[in-house]
Amino acid sequence: MNSFLILLSAISFFSIPVSSQLDEFTYNGFNDPKINISLSGVAQIDKNGILQLTNETRRLIGHSFFPSPLEFKNSTNGTVFSFSTCFAFVIVPEYPRLGGHGLAFTISSSQDFKSALPSQYLGLLNSSDVGNNSNHLFAVEFDTVQDFEFGDINDNHVGIDVNSLASNKSAAAAYFTDDSAKHDLNLKSGKPILAWIEYDSITSVLNVTLSPSSTKPRLPILSYQMDLSPIIEETMYVGFSASTGLLASSHYVLGWSFKMNGDANSLNLGSLPSIPGPEKKNKVAIITGSVLASVFVLTSIILAFFMVKKIKNADKIEEWEHEIGPHRYSYQELKQATRGFKDSELLGFGGFGRVYKGTLRNPRTEVAVKRISHESRQGIREFVSEISSIGRLRHRNLVQLLGWCRRGADLLLVYDFMPNGSLDKFLFDNPKSVLNWEQRFKIIKGVASGLLYLHEGYEQIVLHRDVKASNVLLDTELNGRVGDFGLARLYDHGSNPSTTRVVGTMGYLAPELPRTGRATTGSDVFAFGALLLEVACGRRPIEHKAGPEELVLVDWVWDNWREGTIFNVVDQRLNSEFDKNEVLMLLKLGLMCSNNVPSARPSMRQVVSYMEGETEMSNILTAPGGNHDGGFGGDGGFDDYLHSYASSSFEKTSSYTVTASGDNISISTSPLSLINSSREAR
Repeated sequence: MNSFLILLSAISFFSIPVSSQLDEFTYNGFNDPKINISLSGVAQIDKNGILQLTNETRRLIGHSFFPSPLEFKNSTNGTVFSFSTCFAFVIVPEYPRLGGHGLAFTISSSQDFKSALPSQYLGLLNSSDVGNNSNHLFAVEFDTVQDFEFGDINDNHVGIDVNSLASNKSAAAAYFTDDSAKHDLNLKSGKPILAWIEYDSITSVLNVTLSPSSTKPRLPILSYQMDLSPIIEETMYVGFSASTGLLASSHYVLGWSFKMNGDANSLNLGSLPSIPGPEKKNKVAIITGSVLASVFVLTSIILAFFMVKKIKNADKIEEWEHEIGPHRYSYQELKQATRGFKDSELLGFGGFGRVYKGTLRNPRTEVAVKRISHESRQGIREFVSEISSIGRLRHRNLVQLLGWCRRGADLLLVYDFMPNGSLDKFLFDNPKSVLNWEQRFKIIKGVASGLLYLHEGYEQIVLHRDVKASNVLLDTELNGRVGDFGLARLYDHGSNPSTTRVVGTMGYLAPELPRTGRATTGSDVFAFGALLLEVACGRRPIEHKAGPEELVLVDWVWDNWREGTIFNVVDQRLNSEFDKNEVLMLLKLGLMCSNNVPSARPSMRQVVSYMEGETEMSNILTAPGGNHDGGFGGDGGFDDYLHSYASSSFEKTSSYTVTASGDNISISTSPLSLINSSREAR
């Protein structure tokens, strides 16, 4: 009998991957068949032995936990044991600068997360159970999105969470070197990062340490004194949770160690599996690759020489043209594609010239060719701006610039062909078919996603400066795409845009622009607000044919909002067939974005979050005219505001709370602010 027990113990020992104790384990990768780990959601272990929690798909959740609960408390006195863990993770975002959303090391009383939500909830909680003490949830989040609902400090931070996603304490991701110098660390760099999480039950101190190498820094990036006894139950599960939202990231765990009452085994990044992508090559492969690369470069240089020579013979190229990225077409090629720029191929025209449909031969591709007129105000400077900005942008809700051409005074841009034309033709111009509400909502969400990418997702901030319905193009599936970047301006993240001449379209111009001459992301948001109201109401921002009360769209919408007749402004061609909650949200967003005060407007990230239902909107709405000076710094701002036609009235009530239930709307008002009184006096 004793022999049998000894044999059984030996079998149990080898069935646990590293340790004979249930409170200690080490995984140098996850491809060992002896490793027993629980997976849920989209989490999986790939062929390289990497634990992948999510992929680059929207609104996903992935969980991975050690399958057995661990004993976290002393059964005699109820105190929490000390513990430590070390793991290597990699976050690869869908777009370089935009994470979505993050991962969390988690200690939970259960592995059941069926009610949890993705996005900012990281697959751990939902809007109704956030903050409940009954959750018995402890997590350390590695968050790559700044969520205002939970007071995140930035979009690249580490936070300590207890029963909530509002961190008890957080810090920007960084690490210390031996000389105590602090260095920033980009969580979404796509490179492996080692994390150590250690809790000392004697001092009740939790430390979180990060490093881009296998060496553990002496100083933690986050240290927080807390007693885990009320949160931690006698037995708990340990593991990871990750989620994606409107934007997505692939979240990987390369290796993981854990130990109760001691230091978890260190991990060596060099011995862990590598994420999918460029793999390490042996010496022979490196030499072979180098030789092939050299031959390829040499061949490319020779071919490029002859190609440039050929182009030069056809079209004169100036020095500045060599710095532009996208493909340069020959004039003859585009002339053939558009059948000599025949009127029968004309798609439309405007202040910047004519747009023709063209068909390129090799490969056969339908394109749109914008031929900028000689008289156009959009000259060489704007032409170069459009090429240098949109030519490097990549997003599903932007019209892709394929290439360009210049021959003397002829300036041509080549785009993806959008078979359904521009949005304004569906809203106005007596369209043959009327867009239903579902199509409109889809289009406007696409435009919002594209603008979010321009403002936050590119290596620089891109200000479009001419957001309007005619610059929103529709593809085959009626997806909204932002186009026409002729007025776009770029500046570095963290810097301030310079003053320039005021450009744009009346009705979409932010009221601060005439005074400051400085376009910002806020002025793009203002134009987007006008577009929102335009799509919902089927009317232009300035309707010259309308009566005085309906001349300015934002004023008309606000009047109806204030009077409780908001659904009267919805495009009558919809025949009342629309989602009332979505319409109410879009109209409210339009008014928020149209606010006279730049700081009162939401960012495009907040706009997208509202549209996706990730953040709940407040019921309080301030009059677009503002209930304070808005930082204009004098009387001129108000005059500029009137001059911009953004709004023509300031109501005698500064804010309204509107609640919709079916066809009924209830309204409560807030008292008039002093600033409105002073403006009326003026």
